[in-house]
Formats: sequence, C-alpha cells, structure tokens
Amino acid sequence: MSAAPAGGGPPEPVVAVPAVPVPLFNVANVLTVLRLALVPVFLLTLFAAPGSTGWRLAAAVVFAVASVTDHIDGTLARRLGLVTDFGKVIDPIADKALTGSALVGLSILGELPWWVTLTIAGREVAITVLRFWVIRYGVIAASYGGKLKTIAQIFAIGLFLLPLPAGFGPVNWFAMGVALVLTVGTGIDYVLRAVRLRASSRTRG
Repeated sequence: MSAAPAGGGPPEPVVAVPAVPVPLFNVANVLTVLRLALVPVFLLTLFAAPGSTGWRLAAAVVFAVASVTDHIDGTLARRLGLVTDFGKVIDPIADKALTGSALVGLSILGELPWWVTLTIAGREVAITVLRFWVIRYGVIAASYGGKLKTIAQIFAIGLFLLPLPAGFGPVNWFAMGVALVLTVGTGIDYVLRAVRLRASSRTRG
C-alpha cells in the first residue's frame, strides 16, 4: 500500500509494522507463577502446628495474598496486552491448585467434610475435561456466574481458614453453602452451553 505525499509526486510506500510478540517473562505471568509457588508455602503454614492461632492466621494470610494475585494478574494481562498462551494454561492450574489444596487441607484436618471438597473438586475436573471436549468447536467464555463462584469459594475458604471463634460456625457454613450452590449451578450451565456449542457447530458443518 502506498500513500501520496502532500505536495504531489509518486506515492511513498507504507511499511507495515510487525506485531511485537508478548514476552513470556512479564509481570502478569510472574504473578501467576508466584501464586502457584505459594501453594506449598500455604500448606506448610496450614499443617505446621494444628491448633496454633498464629500459624493458622499465617495460612489465611498466605491464602489471601495468593488469591489477590489471581485478580491482579488477569487485570494486568488484559490492560497491558500481556496475554500469552503460557498464561492461559498456567493461570487456571494455579487457581485450582490453590483452592484445591485449601479444601483438601481443611478436610484432612477434619474441619470440612470430604463431600464438600469432592463436590467442588469434581466439578472443576469435570469442567476441565469438558473444555477439552469442545475446544475444537470453540471457546466458552467465562460467565458472570463463574466469576461469582470463584469469589464465593475464596471467601468461604478464607472464613474456614481464619481462627475465628466457634460462634462464627453458622456464618462459615452459610458462605460455603452459597459457594456450593454457585459451583454446582455454574457447572450445569457450562455443560448446557458446551452441548449447545457442539450442536450448533455440527449444524453449521
């Protein structure tokens, strides 16, 4: 393509500027890897001294810091154009590793029934498998309900991690109940959207 100069004469060629590849080592990916690295640190603080208020508070703080990086890294990646294939893969892995380790840890300590942990973990594994099943037909965008589900899970787990007085038990269980409802409900919604996507792709094909 050429552009004509203001004073006339032959057009000057317009040189296309090649797109600058997003570096793998960027602040968004560093935060995601940091979240993954904090998982063993969290588990160490959780099991360091069961019954210790100090260690339990430390575990809650580590979990909170790691959870905050989940919001920050995604925001930075979108606003600064730092989205990479590595980030797309490692981000959900880090998320599931953090929440999964917290749920399993609480169940091992006998503070959270295993059926709660298995329900949430089973949903996450099933949706991950489903994503691979429909990926050739398209990508299902994260829904508003899915984002609420993540927030509800983090909030509920945080309450269970905090060394709160026994009187907070009903509050903890109410929060976990909301998280469970959103977990199951958004899982069903994702299955329905995946089935519709696959059916519509077959129809077009």
